[in-house]
Amino acid sequence: MSHIHLIKKDNYAIIQMDREKANPMNYEFVAGLRIALKNLLEDDSIQGAIINGKEHFFSAGLDLPELYAYDEQQFEKFWKNFMELVCDLVAFDKPLIASINGHSPAGGCVLAIGCDYRVMAAGNYKIGLNEIPIGLIVPRGIFDIYSYWIGKKLAFQYLMEGKLYSPEHAKEIGLVDEVVPGENVLETAEKKLKQYLQYEQNGWRTTKRQFKREQLQSISSISDFEMKMMLRQWWSAPVRSIVEKFVENLKKKN
Repeated sequence: MSHIHLIKKDNYAIIQMDREKANPMNYEFVAGLRIALKNLLEDDSIQGAIINGKEHFFSAGLDLPELYAYDEQQFEKFWKNFMELVCDLVAFDKPLIASINGHSPAGGCVLAIGCDYRVMAAGNYKIGLNEIPIGLIVPRGIFDIYSYWIGKKLAFQYLMEGKLYSPEHAKEIGLVDEVVPGENVLETAEKKLKQYLQYEQNGWRTTKRQFKREQLQSISSISDFEMKMMLRQWWSAPVRSIVEKFVENLKKKN
């Protein structure tokens, strides 16, 4: 877990994401997050957790330059692992807070909406699901989690437009819960987690499992046909062309 560090504090832990400048997600990064969540869920001394980004970025989402170079087996392995990570987030019945230090588009937004509460840094940052402009198929389970927070009508419209929003707009629609100065994001997330941890935890966790049951069923019941459809789309000529241009533009910026 070289890019995922666990910081234990009393009865909770901080999952510190630390890969490159923007925490782009490749196979190893996703696998590390899954291991961290599993370890914390099984650790009785840990009652809750915070997923924390780094300065100016929570996560930029999938590492498209690396994923573009994957062969078919590598990409299928990655995609299945990523969908399992989303299941792990929803199934994590202990309090889980997102400390969103900056930009959080696409897969970064998926990480955030898998948490129970989101604190985002104020500033010129963006959050949302913008897969559609790239040509990627958004799994219905991810839509169900997204719409849980902002409502189905808005989620459908914004998702189909690939819309990204400012921290203030994200708070207005219910995608994030608090917007604070960047230097206060983690502190605010810890304060919220400590509030949750004041409650009797068996009742809290049982209630969360009940409320998240439909989300978990939706995200974990993707059929082989749906999975093959998503994978086939990734390898289609239009999507490969769009991703190639994206990767080229990213290289020029760097």
